[in-house]
Amino acid sequence: MDAEALKTLQAPIKARLREQPSSGAITLRAEGRLGEGLTCSVETSRALVLAGLHPATGGDGSSACSGDMLLQALVACAGVTLNAVATALAIPLRDARISAEGDLDFRGTLGVAKDAAVGFTAIRLKVDLDSDATPEQIDTLLKLTERYCVIFQTLNKPPSLAVSRNVTAS
Repeated sequence: MDAEALKTLQAPIKARLREQPSSGAITLRAEGRLGEGLTCSVETSRALVLAGLHPATGGDGSSACSGDMLLQALVACAGVTLNAVATALAIPLRDARISAEGDLDFRGTLGVAKDAAVGFTAIRLKVDLDSDATPEQIDTLLKLTERYCVIFQTLNKPPSLAVSRNVTAS
């Protein structure tokens, strides 16, 4: 896809959002169901993912780790955003490799140390580019990728988060 094709694709969407701002507010959903052992089956648009314990917490490594999935979501979102921004601005890219790594202390999630955080304490996103773009173009590309990447911004400025419950008793 080139810049003109992307612009043509997105023009009617952007026009509708300008005319009807409320149409831009949507709710994405994810759903899972407890599986065998200590797993949870999560439906994606392509397949069923079986998530389980990370080996550092007793898992056998055969199930997806939700922490890995979070990093994968960040990489996927950053990669798609980077590609879209490069396309829209006609910034030449031969290739790009996006990677993420995050630091965890499993003493927190296992309740071994109250002073150990539960969750990632640091996440690093790395972008390796193969491009003849100017340094200014690369700076713009990375700045806009960071700005428009939904997962990056969600992690950077966490939204309000709530848990609700519905209990069915037999």
